[in-house]
Amino acid sequence: MNGAPAAPKGHAMTLWTELARVSTEAGDDIILRRRGDIHEIRFNGIELMSNLNHQSEDQLAERSLRRHGGDAPRVLIGGLGMGFTLRAALDLLGSDAQVTVCELIPAIADWNRGILGPLAGHPLRDPRVGLRIMDVMDLLEDSPGGFDVILMDTDNGPDFTVRAENERLYGRPGLEAVRAALRPGGIAAFWSAEVSDPFEARLTGQGWDWQREDVQLAGGRADAFHHVYFGRDRMAQVLLPTHGGWALA
Repeated sequence: MNGAPAAPKGHAMTLWTELARVSTEAGDDIILRRRGDIHEIRFNGIELMSNLNHQSEDQLAERSLRRHGGDAPRVLIGGLGMGFTLRAALDLLGSDAQVTVCELIPAIADWNRGILGPLAGHPLRDPRVGLRIMDVMDLLEDSPGGFDVILMDTDNGPDFTVRAENERLYGRPGLEAVRAALRPGGIAAFWSAEVSDPFEARLTGQGWDWQREDVQLAGGRADAFHHVYFGRDRMAQVLLPTHGGWALA
């Protein structure tokens, strides 16, 4: 997800064209629209994501996989978005990797198979990808020890959830479910549009070894950042490979 900066001047006078609209059973209104080469998804009138500025989504995947430091054959991405996090992960993973993408809204998956597909190079067509249309919380709870890397990109961050139900993902239940779904030595990462002091306090209080990295937005203001929270289970004592042999994590 991302809250993109204002459109470049070349798009200032171009009108938005609505490409598709769906309503969920809960009454949520989701719109896909385009202005020039900018595609945007709005959720109940709020910008949820666009393709204008996605380097922080790229970094969510790239930095997490590099931090993992070893083979990561099983990856979970919570939230498909426009496919940029998935594309970045696929570009770094080996041929034997399995990437599970969990997307709640069927229409977003359909748009990624169609009009949005070219934006990230049609990542859903990659044979390493398995798409699940379901609540990521349910998938986490059904997957104990299932993933080496978990990338959470379901909202605009812990403090800006698009559904009230998603608040649990960033609270104690969600963090416990993520911890349980990680394999020993695994790493979880959470995308956020803003710094979240309450989320940081929860990570500390629940015993995560965590760090926040700030990603400056290209073409934006000098103070324009998105943020990625990385976390490992501090209690998981495992041996990880290093250049000199093995080290205790």
